[in-house]
This record gives sequence, structure tokens and C-alpha cells, in this order.
Amino acid sequence: MTNNITNPHYNSLWSQFGAALEMLSESIQTCPKDVWEGNQVFSFQTYHTLFFLDYYLSTNPVGFAPPSEFSYSEFDEEPVIVIFSQEMLLTYLAACRQKAQTLILGLDEQLASQRWINESKTMDYSIFEILLYNLRHVQHHVGQLNLLLRQHIDHAPEWIEKASR
Repeated sequence: MTNNITNPHYNSLWSQFGAALEMLSESIQTCPKDVWEGNQVFSFQTYHTLFFLDYYLSTNPVGFAPPSEFSYSEFDEEPVIVIFSQEMLLTYLAACRQKAQTLILGLDEQLASQRWINESKTMDYSIFEILLYNLRHVQHHVGQLNLLLRQHIDHAPEWIEKASR
């Protein structure tokens, strides 16, 4: 069985995944309170990103629910726009970051090839591939958030090459 000690690819995956999460954190922290509170899109896009980050990090996604402090699930039939505080979402991000780091740095060939199949069976990936899918999803929304920042305050965080830890 190969683990992250003998397979440096998992460390590289964490380096890039962690960098994307740091960029998300920077986008959240850069957004001024008045823009955050006056623009439902910023808060909602951030929550959407975190919800699916958490979901895609679940090795068994069937029955997934967000942490209890969030009353809204992206799986609800009627979407509700809720403005969550920056602090609340940064706390959620920190928990997701730890979950991602633990999963990625704990990968071995068996876990990496385990199937990730959602409840409706419309998504069927290996754990390794859902991690790549997840990374792309996070970075997509970081780009959107940074565009919103440029539109509102003419500034966005810089690119982060690798995870700091």
C-alpha cells in the first residue's frame, strides 16, 4: 500500500488544494463589511463554495448535511438567500481546510481509488478525482469572488502559489 510518505503526489495535491483554500480565505477577509452586508451574492457564493467543498470532501456523501449552525442546505428545493457573517464562514472554512488536509495527506492508493458516489448516483468518481473536481470548483468561485471585489473596491487578493502549511 502506498501512502503520502512514499507518494509525494499527495503532498503536491495538498499544496495546491491548500493554496486554493487560502485564496478563498483571503477573498473573504478582503471584502469590506459594507460590501459583504450589502451584497447577498458575496455571502451566498462563499457559502455555496464551502457547502460543496465540505460535501465533496466527505468520503461517503450519502446523507451529507452542513454543520448544524447553518440552517440552509444547497440541496433544499427552494433556494434561500441568507447572508452569513464573514466570521461564521471563515470558521466553516477552517474546519473544511482541516478536513481537506487530513483526507489528502492521509491518502493511500486504496482510499484514493475508493468510489465517491452521490445519493442520486449521477456523480461517480474516485476519491482522488473528486478532490480534483473540488479543487476546480473552489478556484472557480474564488475567481468570481475576486471579480466582485475588483468591481466593488478595485482590489483583490494576490495569487497564492502553494499552501503555507
